[in-house]
Amino acid sequence: MIRRILLALLAGAAVCLVPWTVYLAHTLPDRYDTGQWRAAWVGFDIALLLCFAAGAWLGMRRRRAAVPLLSATAALLCCDAWFDVILGWTSDERWASVALAALVEIPVAVVLALAARRLLSDTTPQRTVTLRDIAMREDPRYQRVTRVLPATAEQVARATGLQQAEVEACLKTLQDNGFVRRDRKGKWISLPQDLREPRPEDYDGEERERVAAFLDAKYENEIALLSWAATHRDEFGPWATAQRTSTRLTEEEFRELDAEYRELIARYCQRRRRPAAGEQELSVRFYAFPLPEAVPA
Repeated sequence: MIRRILLALLAGAAVCLVPWTVYLAHTLPDRYDTGQWRAAWVGFDIALLLCFAAGAWLGMRRRRAAVPLLSATAALLCCDAWFDVILGWTSDERWASVALAALVEIPVAVVLALAARRLLSDTTPQRTVTLRDIAMREDPRYQRVTRVLPATAEQVARATGLQQAEVEACLKTLQDNGFVRRDRKGKWISLPQDLREPRPEDYDGEERERVAAFLDAKYENEIALLSWAATHRDEFGPWATAQRTSTRLTEEEFRELDAEYRELIARYCQRRRRPAAGEQELSVRFYAFPLPEAVPA
């Protein structure tokens, strides 16, 4: 409903602007003296400066709020180029305005628009775990390979003790399933994915049993991992935290919470492509479920 109203408003505004633009084209004078000329342009440049600064800050942190800000900055640059050229066309500086617009303002606006588009589309790929994924998880070679990345195939072979042919075959399978890719320097790097649990009811026969066994083993491992973390909670220092709470949400609010959590995790997973000094691999879990008394018998 809200989307339809917004589309109607946008379409109505476009229609109303047609006669208004025609009216202005026939009534506005070619010349007009006005006050506060300096304040108008200085204020505009200050707004542009603040947009650049805020966009850089949000962009470096891969915040979604950078998308509308970068888009607005690109629009302001286009406006700046338009008014510089049009209002200065009869002055001696018109060619300087044209050069500035063509070589600086418009190209920078295009770069910002592309950056906004990349931030908007640069999300963690989502898909459901397949039987092929299950087979890889059951094969310890794949875990041994991914733990030593980023590295070349030769470095992986030396670090894991596997034959290079085995390593290359594992890396090829991982690449085909979107788990790794090779960078410009020839090193293989891991790629984050948002993997959804498979549903046993989507399979038949032995495949259903295999998926059910995979899920059972997965949650048994989760319980064991959580128990181990609770037992060793005093050993992690600043590298661990835990919170828990109960709240009352509608199903729509719960979906919104889940989407925000996934966006947060995706942002941090994609924050850095290369290892950094002092980093550690952290296990992050998010579970939300009805309390036992709320579950129907």
